[in-house]
Amino acid sequence: MSENNNVDAPTSEEAPEPEDIPMMQRLLDNPFVLLVLGIAVPAVFYIIWGIIEITQIPIAD
Repeated sequence: MSENNNVDAPTSEEAPEPEDIPMMQRLLDNPFVLLVLGIAVPAVFYIIWGIIEITQIPIAD
């Protein structure tokens, strides 16, 4: 008779389920995404700011 004293241990048939990593954590763990965001976000804001400034220049008479 064999007794299994360690009942809580997973057997080879019971594989632990992998944890789901949240999407934002996967996104922010990628250094290339952070690089692109760090360049694109300021560029877009400066372009919008420039367009607003150009539209506010008074027309010459």
